[in-house]
Amino acid sequence: MKIIDTGIHNLAIAKDLLLTPYALDESHLDRTLADIFRHRVDYADLYFQYTRSEAWSLEEGIVKSGSFSIDQGVGVRALVGDRTAFAYSDDISARALTEAAAATRSIAVAGSGRVKVGQRQAAARGRDLYLPNDPLTSLDANAKIALLERIEKLARARDPRVTQVMAGLAGEYDVVMVARSDGVVAADVRPLVRVSVTVIVEQHGRREVGNSGGGGRFDYGYFSDELLARYVAEAVDGALIKLDAKPAPAGTMTVVLGPGWPGVMLHEAIGHGLEGDFNRKGSSAFSGRLGERVAAKGVTVVDDGTLSQRRGSLNIDDEGNPTQCTTLIEDGVLRGYMQDSMNARLMKMPVTGNGRRESYAALPMPRMTNTYMLAGDKDPNEIIASVKHGLYAVNFGGGQVDITNGKFVFSASEAYMIENGKVTYPVKGATLVGNGPEALKYVTMIGNDMALDSGVGVCGKDGQSVPVGVGQPTLRIENMTVGGTA
Repeated sequence: MKIIDTGIHNLAIAKDLLLTPYALDESHLDRTLADIFRHRVDYADLYFQYTRSEAWSLEEGIVKSGSFSIDQGVGVRALVGDRTAFAYSDDISARALTEAAAATRSIAVAGSGRVKVGQRQAAARGRDLYLPNDPLTSLDANAKIALLERIEKLARARDPRVTQVMAGLAGEYDVVMVARSDGVVAADVRPLVRVSVTVIVEQHGRREVGNSGGGGRFDYGYFSDELLARYVAEAVDGALIKLDAKPAPAGTMTVVLGPGWPGVMLHEAIGHGLEGDFNRKGSSAFSGRLGERVAAKGVTVVDDGTLSQRRGSLNIDDEGNPTQCTTLIEDGVLRGYMQDSMNARLMKMPVTGNGRRESYAALPMPRMTNTYMLAGDKDPNEIIASVKHGLYAVNFGGGQVDITNGKFVFSASEAYMIENGKVTYPVKGATLVGNGPEALKYVTMIGNDMALDSGVGVCGKDGQSVPVGVGQPTLRIENMTVGGTA
């Protein structure tokens, strides 16, 4: 087999964890793939994974819960045209590989399906976007508890109206290896950590909630006292602002979106519609529109899996392909889709390194990594000053989107009114309603302050969740429908 340039060191770690303990080597992988090809298939791959994860949570001043898990296994996939045959096992062994290959062959003959086989009997140099370290070992248990307690103390010290503090710490050490029928074998060692802060404040019988946090592909040492204090300030101050918020007005108006996390609206309303599978099947609002203008001039959107240490970044995707920076929309014109191997082949388009899966027990599909809009040339203050009457949405909560038509609904968790070019009072209950492809056409000003989120994004699709990043600069959008409570 040939080894693609993704890091000899990562491959050595993967072999030590996923092959050597089970008396396996690359010859077993070759034989398994060859066995699948005894029946006519177009492509096959093996996906090995070892994951250790933990989560700690603090509430009412004490660490009330914690979890630790180890999961490992192998997924075996074969492709015939647009049909997929898939089997998986949490037993890594020569027998499990043989049985998975046999199940995959039989499924391929029948058409398509998904089968779990086997049960566990007992419990170089290359591109390096992050260090292949185990974050779970970067702090001992006492230090992890102390970190959560520090968050609690900082929050209560910031304002006497804080009545409850909830803090979480989570880490993951994920090692994957992909062996493909085209001779490629590739591996990645993926650290991932996250801190979350939630506070409840109360004043005159009124309660409000604030949230913050962040993370990425590094170890717990990233969370300095200064950074934790920033997370706490964002959560507490965000909750306190809501105490004085007035009901949001409803109607069609100019909306200014803040930089960073508000890019989640771009992710949902635009990003999913630019994934290859939806476009191959013709179910996306962007299907068949390459080369067409789909947004205002100046709007450029990319999906970039190559950003150092970012939550959505990967050295390789879950099919062994290097991640890329893919231009999706350029100066308002649709230029490309995010592709995994199967959809790229069927659409006769380049692979973009966007094949992702939740685990070895799931199939890969086109997914986003870090999706964001590039900066423009306007000062954010100039954008605010240009609005006579509108809404300034700084932060978002939940949202929904219909991929087939691009219609979306998003709730703003922090928003303010703009009156005569000035941000005035906070409002609550504001929702943004619109159509993603249409909304992009009404972008009239793009800020020079592009920012990425703090590292908290999780994307769901077809029952699978993966870490992602979002971002954007400050944007002025005309004719948006705002649903309010006033």
